[in-house]
Amino acid sequence: MTKAERTRELIITKAAPLFNTKGVAGTSMSDILEVTKLAKGSLYVHFEDKEDLAHAVVDYHIERLGKAIETALGKADSAQGKLLAYIDLFMDPVNPLLAGGCPMLNFGMESDDTDQVIRKKICSFMDTGLKLIYSIIKSGKDNGEFKADWDGKEFSIRMFATIEGGIMMSRIAGDNKTMKVIARGLKKEIEDHSA
Repeated sequence: MTKAERTRELIITKAAPLFNTKGVAGTSMSDILEVTKLAKGSLYVHFEDKEDLAHAVVDYHIERLGKAIETALGKADSAQGKLLAYIDLFMDPVNPLLAGGCPMLNFGMESDDTDQVIRKKICSFMDTGLKLIYSIIKSGKDNGEFKADWDGKEFSIRMFATIEGGIMMSRIAGDNKTMKVIARGLKKEIEDHSA
């Protein structure tokens, strides 16, 4: 990695928690300069403007979230285990995986009317998540773990949306009670569809 690449990576990793916590609109260039300890000119060597940096930060968060999901699912050796691992990964929204909370919620809600590049990145990651859950269910149906008549596409949407909603509610309430209720319901539905 070149010095320029290391500096670019430093800027992204230091700015990422700021953007995820304060939002794109709420994060100023002076905030970024403060956490990176770089001169303004150095920042603009690597990024055209704050929007350019925000796009790179979203990619960074998506990559980190994707790796966390991949690692959690990689520890399970069955389709049911993978679904449960996915749910368990998000069980503690009060102490989130990434500083500032769920980047899908944070960036998705902020960007829906303000930044179509970020909105498309989040939408693409959401689609990937839905396809992942569906593929796990399909695999489980194919290997006899789940009942053949289970509507995997419908459950994928419900599971994904319910987890995201639970994250939001838990973060707002400042406790994980809602997430526990949601996890219990999702796990029961998974169990009910086990063969």
